[in-house]
Amino acid sequence: MSIDSPTVKPADSANASSYYRATFKALLAGLINAFNTNKTSWIGLALFAFVCALALAAPWIAPHDPLDQNILKRLKGPSAEFWMGTDAYGRDIFSRILYGARISLMIGLVSITAALVIGTIIGLLAGYFGGRTDIIVMQIMDVLLAFPSLILGLIIVAMMGPSVTNLIIAIALTAIPPFARIARAPTIVVKEREFIEAGRALGFSHLRLMSGHILPNILPEVLVMGSLWLATAIRVEASLAFIGLGVSPPTATWGSMIREGFENILDNFWLAFFPSIAILLVVFSLNLLGDGLRDAIDPRLRGEE
Repeated sequence: MSIDSPTVKPADSANASSYYRATFKALLAGLINAFNTNKTSWIGLALFAFVCALALAAPWIAPHDPLDQNILKRLKGPSAEFWMGTDAYGRDIFSRILYGARISLMIGLVSITAALVIGTIIGLLAGYFGGRTDIIVMQIMDVLLAFPSLILGLIIVAMMGPSVTNLIIAIALTAIPPFARIARAPTIVVKEREFIEAGRALGFSHLRLMSGHILPNILPEVLVMGSLWLATAIRVEASLAFIGLGVSPPTATWGSMIREGFENILDNFWLAFFPSIAILLVVFSLNLLGDGLRDAIDPRLRGEE
């Protein structure tokens, strides 16, 4: 999806505001049309929204306190009282999954939002100015990309210590290079278009050209990457928690719940099964959502010329 040059004058703030509103409406209309073409995207959006709603409403819908231990009811199977059974400390699995969703989604959303903003700025600057700036920045990004996201996250968390803040920092640092590269490539193409040359001739500043004219053209591709990397962030957080580098217990997270249930998986399958299903549903929904966003920005995938 490409946005044409604005027809407003630099000093005409009212027309500029109208242009940005029209740009937003065009992006939204294209997104809705793409979702209507790819119906599974609505399924992904609805499923992810449902999981987010459950996480937000956890204090009101959780039947038990996620930290409340009852040794007399330890390792109980799914029942009317405990819908998904209990763990080795008698804690309700369903309640812990609901509260674990709050932690996992918060870490994923905050870290990917930070990576999206920082990575987009880095890629935008590198692609716009080019030359030595582009070479140096991209070489640094290539070094970071040489490490798998899980390994790089493991190194950072191991050095800084396991905590929510350190997890967010670690996951954000692993996701910045992909966002920088995905923002840089279209920036190089867009900056050579006629409306950017016209803006330079009219005396537009570099900041105005980048923020007002290049960024709206590259933003859809960055958002697609964001939806896909959100799924990756949730998986990385769960993986780090599984190996003991997640949020400290007894706080419930999906990865730590799988780790706690892994030892008894043959006798008490529900300990690891239900948290794994939660991760599967979120990753699946985000992948469906990413497909819809990708269709929205690439007309060729919708059969358009």
